[in-house]
Amino acid sequence: MERKGDLPSLHVSAESEERPDTPRPGVPFYRPARAVAMTLRVATWNVNSIRRRLDHLARFAAEQSPDLVCLQETKVDDARFPRDAITAMGFAHILAHGQKGYNGVAIVSRHPFEATGTKAWCGRDDRRHVFARLGCGLEVHNLYVPSGGPEPDPATNEKFDHKLRFLKAMARWARRERLAERPALVVGDLNVAPLPSDVWNHKRLLRSVGHTPIESELLDKARRAGGFIDVPRRFVPPESPLYTWWGYRFPQSLAKDYGWRLDHAWASPALAPRVTAMTVVKATRAWDRPADHVPVMVDLD
Repeated sequence: MERKGDLPSLHVSAESEERPDTPRPGVPFYRPARAVAMTLRVATWNVNSIRRRLDHLARFAAEQSPDLVCLQETKVDDARFPRDAITAMGFAHILAHGQKGYNGVAIVSRHPFEATGTKAWCGRDDRRHVFARLGCGLEVHNLYVPSGGPEPDPATNEKFDHKLRFLKAMARWARRERLAERPALVVGDLNVAPLPSDVWNHKRLLRSVGHTPIESELLDKARRAGGFIDVPRRFVPPESPLYTWWGYRFPQSLAKDYGWRLDHAWASPALAPRVTAMTVVKATRAWDRPADHVPVMVDLD
């Protein structure tokens, strides 16, 4: 339910659209695919510090009733992850993979995990990937791609070089693990707005990290390497604006809708037929002391 003053969420359903490596010991993570046999709502959200946004997560959980939430930028080591508070929200099953002060990912779920794991990328254990399989067969990968620093030059900006190497590694990973053959959902803050309509001003931002042609090309290659369907763009036409992030630096970015689509949800061909709706919960960006990203939800049936 929207409260007075809240921003409207963008919700699109199948009915309303025009359609044309480290598993838990003893439990094998990868196995032959089976159909997802459960109605689920999966959300992804860069909360920019889970301990600062606990009240926001509680409100979001109460208002939107997600079954599983993938969090990025948790900014806390695993020992200090607020498990008790999140369990009290109804998420009894928690998988945290974080570190003090920056990065960090987590999956919190109302349903038990059948297998879990993490993966280090580009030779760095900087806590950017966690994954889980539910008993229904759904495989969820939660990723936080490096932001890339201020300058889009890999020769002078090591952070941008790291980002490009990460995106290339994503394509190799998707092919190697044959994700297209399993009911897999890849979500997270991928820190790239690939389409012209994924930013508020395409021509002006072409030289801005997050929207350069090389980043867009590499992200698309990673998506296609797994045969993934871009879930939000399945429901919202590619030519239509669609944003999930409004920056802090310009105070009027939300009011003027100076947005970017940095948060993504990809479904494998084996899972795509089960996707029935997508929602961008823009309302959270107007809450008190908000995260600069907003949740993206995917409904499966």
